[in-house]
Amino acid sequence: MSHASNPAESNPSAQPPIARRDPAATTLHGVTLHDDFRWMRDKSSPELLAYLNAENDYTAAVMAPTAELQTSLYDEMLSHIQETDESVPYRLGDWFYSTRTVEGSQYPIHCRRAAANPDLNFAFDPTQPEQVILDVNQLAEGKPFMDVGAMAISPDGNLLAYSTDSTGFRQYTLHIRDLRTGADLADTAERVGSLAWAADSRTLFYSTEDETTKRQDRIFRHTLGQLSVEDALIFGEQDARFNVGVGRTRDGLYLMIESGSHTTNEVCFLPAADPSAKPRLIAPRLDEQEYYPDHRDGLFFIRTNDAGKNFRVVAAPVATPGRDHWQELVPLDPEHPLEDFDLFQSFAVATRRKLGLPTLEVLRFLDESGAPSIAVSSRWVGSTLPTPPKLAAPVAIAFPEPTYSTAAHVNRIFSTGVFRYSYQSLVSPPSVYEYNIAHADPTLPIGQSRLLKQQEVPGGFDPARYASERLWITASGGTKVPISIVYRRDSFHRDATNPLYIYGYGSYGYPLPVGFSPSRLSLLDRGIVMAYAHIRGGGELGDQWHDAGKMQLKRNTFTDFIAAVEQLVMRGYGNANKVAIEGASAGGLLMGAVVNLAAAAGKPSLFRVVLSHVPFVDVMNTMLDATLPLTVAEYEEWGNPNEPEAFATMLSYSPYDNLNSLQGVPIPAMLVKTSLNDSQVMFWEPAKYVAKLRTLKTDATPLLLHINMDAGHGGASGRYDYLKEIAFDYAFLLTQLGISTKSQ
Repeated sequence: MSHASNPAESNPSAQPPIARRDPAATTLHGVTLHDDFRWMRDKSSPELLAYLNAENDYTAAVMAPTAELQTSLYDEMLSHIQETDESVPYRLGDWFYSTRTVEGSQYPIHCRRAAANPDLNFAFDPTQPEQVILDVNQLAEGKPFMDVGAMAISPDGNLLAYSTDSTGFRQYTLHIRDLRTGADLADTAERVGSLAWAADSRTLFYSTEDETTKRQDRIFRHTLGQLSVEDALIFGEQDARFNVGVGRTRDGLYLMIESGSHTTNEVCFLPAADPSAKPRLIAPRLDEQEYYPDHRDGLFFIRTNDAGKNFRVVAAPVATPGRDHWQELVPLDPEHPLEDFDLFQSFAVATRRKLGLPTLEVLRFLDESGAPSIAVSSRWVGSTLPTPPKLAAPVAIAFPEPTYSTAAHVNRIFSTGVFRYSYQSLVSPPSVYEYNIAHADPTLPIGQSRLLKQQEVPGGFDPARYASERLWITASGGTKVPISIVYRRDSFHRDATNPLYIYGYGSYGYPLPVGFSPSRLSLLDRGIVMAYAHIRGGGELGDQWHDAGKMQLKRNTFTDFIAAVEQLVMRGYGNANKVAIEGASAGGLLMGAVVNLAAAAGKPSLFRVVLSHVPFVDVMNTMLDATLPLTVAEYEEWGNPNEPEAFATMLSYSPYDNLNSLQGVPIPAMLVKTSLNDSQVMFWEPAKYVAKLRTLKTDATPLLLHINMDAGHGGASGRYDYLKEIAFDYAFLLTQLGISTKSQ
């Protein structure tokens, strides 16, 4: 294996910019926080913009020797992408909707075809003429960034409500397009979030955000033709922890308005056929309780954690939906968290986590005789306390691999006999399946699935060359933590010689997805073993797993990750001198924290390369500023630093405030990336982090900061531009690991 050169050594004349130090101090709870780079928060400062551009220039100079490798990686990754492609069409009303891409175009095209037979849910006829309803490439003309937020088709199929952001700041503008003419109407609104149409196809409900905190806090009712200043405010949320959103039940009969924090919510509803009606509350909010309703034949079916963190399902009449009338339908399972409950006319699908993996269970409704039932009896409707409907024993959909991701796909038809779900794994490309529950289809027996589409991976991809594993490592307190692993079979050696890449997140109860990535093949084909650590703070094992890695227990997230690295090396999955780690956003906090902790524990060389994207590293300064987007709402995730105990805990791991642990010790090669228009993790967090780290760094490993001056939290919006960003990251990673630049 040949070794690539260190880009910093290849271009020794490149010198990093030195940021001006302007000491500032904040004292709270008897502790003084010192910050030499607070001045960087002024986005309008010419000095700041000059400094950020200087950082970009330095990064470009250091990475210049990798230009050929970046091009090679980009071409490689592009060769594995089906550039012209179309999604599986789904039925909504009298149309089939799909999204397609065209070779050479950065953005998707949303289109539809008329249903050949309105009486059949899935009678798709590809010979029907296509109607383009939204070409995002046209929206993006002349703009460096374009993102489409929400999209909602009116019930009559004539109008499309959609929102766009052209800066990356996630500030969306509402548009309404007449699909009969293709022209946008004059109707518009600013700072728009969720969208939902009333049944009349003339009334649109939408949420808006607060101008300072970007919290979605109000719901408006808009009638076609009126100015946005005339729109009626129908709901406002005063609690700064809560965000609001609006949607519709799957059967289309009710509009639902949810107000929720990270741990608590409540829901109001009104008939979609009566948009002027006053919203009614299902049940008032109670701290630490969540509930998520849908509707079927006069009843709300509600997934709730009122009886335990793993959630159960209850039912209550629309006329009397409060907690006093909740009747249990699916009991709490203390071992297997209930993540979702998709409701249809004749069945429901429960998404559960079992040993950290998602499962899908089909539950059919039964009548009093025990036969499959489509409708419930009228005694369910009204003020009488209901008796829960009977359910057949759950039937699990089988999945073949040791680690994977699956979820409900697009299922817009309420009265149907089939269920669509998505499936992918570390070695299996994304696929869409259709499971037959009760549909009379001679080509698909009941209880079986049919593959509708699997993402094509050109460029010689053969899944048999790759293998995935799932194992458990032991973390602090004896906690078992799941790890998903993928590698190329012919280059993997269980003798601790392979380079090892580990990705982590571990926050917000978000289960780290185990999915397929065509670009990842460029690393696997160079012999890298890739692992995904499902550490505490995520949601792989339910809310209890989340609780065990947040607030006062946040340190578990970091120690879990360090344990994963050490034990993967110990078990022979990777070379201790060739470990690369990556995380983004809250995963960037993870990166900063584990580098500091490893150094403090006398293990500064535990990681050789760190990729940190839009990292949440300036924890104290961000969480002490209640005017910033997300801060107050996130007290339920990180803690409120105005409280002494929370302050002490957060200060103990905040990467920016603990960088002194790296004084005089080897620092891994680091690539830190951010975007100027990021509204979730402000650009100044990683900018300050790198500037401070430069004052401590004494070794020759590269420390690079790259700022996308035209994007937000997710980086570049165009698919080709985004692929170039990945090629840049991989070129840095491969060079720093000293790996051959050619794939196998």
